Amino acid sequence: MSALDRATQIARSAKARVILPERDDPRIAVASDRLQSEGLAVPVPLSELGGHHVDALMKARPMRDSIATRMLERPLMRAAAMVATGEADILVAGAIAPSRRVIEAASMVIGLDKGATTPSSFFLMVMPDGRELIFADCAVNVDPDPAQLADIAQVSLISAQRLLGNASVAMLSYSTGQSGSGASVDKVAQAAQRSGFPGPVQGDAALNRAVAAQKGSTGEGDANVLIFPNLDAGNIAYKLMVELAGACAFGPILQGFKRPVCDLSRGATVDDIVASTVLAIAADQIAQAD
Repeated sequence: MSALDRATQIARSAKARVILPERDDPRIAVASDRLQSEGLAVPVPLSELGGHHVDALMKARPMRDSIATRMLERPLMRAAAMVATGEADILVAGAIAPSRRVIEAASMVIGLDKGATTPSSFFLMVMPDGRELIFADCAVNVDPDPAQLADIAQVSLISAQRLLGNASVAMLSYSTGQSGSGASVDKVAQAAQRSGFPGPVQGDAALNRAVAAQKGSTGEGDANVLIFPNLDAGNIAYKLMVELAGACAFGPILQGFKRPVCDLSRGATVDDIVASTVLAIAADQIAQAD
């Protein structure tokens, strides 16, 4: 059974309440109706601004109540506050709003999960032959430093364990071991040392045991969680996989927050929106069961 099929089963049982604040977008409206009609989630309307929303924002980020009130007049911020106050279980946005606004709202009101220091994202990549991988970070962090890269790897491991059932992480670089040198290689090496995951390792050595052995890279060749050194590499890689290899990319799904948040691509289709929502719900349900 695929990760998406398992997630669909979990979502149907969970009946999670999802807030989609961009209902003016036709794709969001149709996706919301599908989530409801197929029993995958319970879409909830954007509520009127209340004092409990202001209190939630001020608790997360101390500020004057007049400033908090003005900020919460924005639907995206209020939707995040609804998740923070327990009126909704998951925030799904980004069909209209840019990623930075979705992340800003989630960071300011929902906050980071215990142990997480860096908001990041992942895509579930499904290859034509059914192979499933996690790609991170392909949407949020432009040039993470070693500590941030290590944090991205740690939370991506957890995401993969929840959705795929098993996880083998590789910290990618243009260099395997000490075959290359430079600032970017050093960054990945430091991140690998911090996180304990293999790296730096080239993409072929991360995925192919024969290549890994040839390059003298032990403990690699079967990775299903690929951590890219920067946003250029991650974003380019996932889009090339879609366009040239026929892969399906589900996400980006944000990780590291206290509550689940989906940051949709502005080019997302209805199917993409439904699938990303279902995957985020399933990951959250598995986390609560742990």
